Amino acid sequence: MAPSFDDGNSLFNFVVRDGNGVKGMVDSGLSTVPQAYMQPPIERIDKDRARKHGHPPIDLSKLGGPEHDEVAKQIVRAAENLGFFQVVNHGVPVDLLESLKDTAHDFFSLPAEKKAVYRDDVSPTPLVKYGTSFVPQKEKALEWKDYISMQYTNDAEALQHWPEEIRDVSLEYLRTSMSMVRKLLQVLLENLGVKPEDSMIDVLVDKKMVNMNYYPTCPNPDLTVGVGRHSDMGTLTILLQDGIGGLYVKIEDDSEFGKKGEWVEIPPVPSALVINVGDMLQVLSNGKYKSAEHRVRTTSTKSRVSIPIFTMPNATAKIAPLPEVVEKDGNTLYKEFVLADYMKNFF
Repeated sequence: MAPSFDDGNSLFNFVVRDGNGVKGMVDSGLSTVPQAYMQPPIERIDKDRARKHGHPPIDLSKLGGPEHDEVAKQIVRAAENLGFFQVVNHGVPVDLLESLKDTAHDFFSLPAEKKAVYRDDVSPTPLVKYGTSFVPQKEKALEWKDYISMQYTNDAEALQHWPEEIRDVSLEYLRTSMSMVRKLLQVLLENLGVKPEDSMIDVLVDKKMVNMNYYPTCPNPDLTVGVGRHSDMGTLTILLQDGIGGLYVKIEDDSEFGKKGEWVEIPPVPSALVINVGDMLQVLSNGKYKSAEHRVRTTSTKSRVSIPIFTMPNATAKIAPLPEVVEKDGNTLYKEFVLADYMKNFF
């Protein structure tokens, strides 16, 4: 029997400690949003006031061909102005993307006890974490989201430790995406006046993580968020959206994409992947590339999934604006820091 969700302790134990997640709460017959999930008005997402991002996806198949320079300009322009863009003909098979979405729905439909074995405090491996919200022990208002997070070290460890229900398709998604990531970083670094060797790109994407996010239907999406405002701390993020949508990005500076402070929705495009700049790439570029705040709205019609890949340097890496950029700019916006220290503050 589900507990009373009016009681904060009872709700926390059911959703977080026992691993039932938001899905378990919704499946119990929930008809109203519990107080613990009600966001303050300033954090709620008004979809009627947000514009849709109208720029077409960038065709990556044209990189290396006669239109290479024009496509490279599109990538750079998006990274400099919005920090988000969509790509098609990216080299990741479309049937794999469809399989990923189906597999994510299947995984979160498993009994709670099958998922809860990967809760942070009991998971048999540090590579896999199942949870809900962001840091539920500290948040004043919880996010309407469950997730499974899988760190990648090598194929052998992924095959051994990642959940078998999602392991193979997640690993293939990661494998087939990395060629695209390297091409994008090549373009972005060359624009900064850097001639990137493979070893440099290896450092920037040394750590990789695949997440599956699940946003159950919500009785009143106007009161909640699936993910609150944040920027990604890594180098580049690759995101697979499903057809429902709900991703909103804050415009950092006045540009062709809109006015500073506005929120724009990144609408789902069939077979496309969303790419966004992370904090580390913003620092390396001395602020030229924008790691924009973004957030996710909930929906009342159908449960939604999204599947991001996060790439970042190793935790011991020292991060600072690239010398070539500083020399050109004549100043530096960021002091050097060790990524591990940044991560502590981030969480």
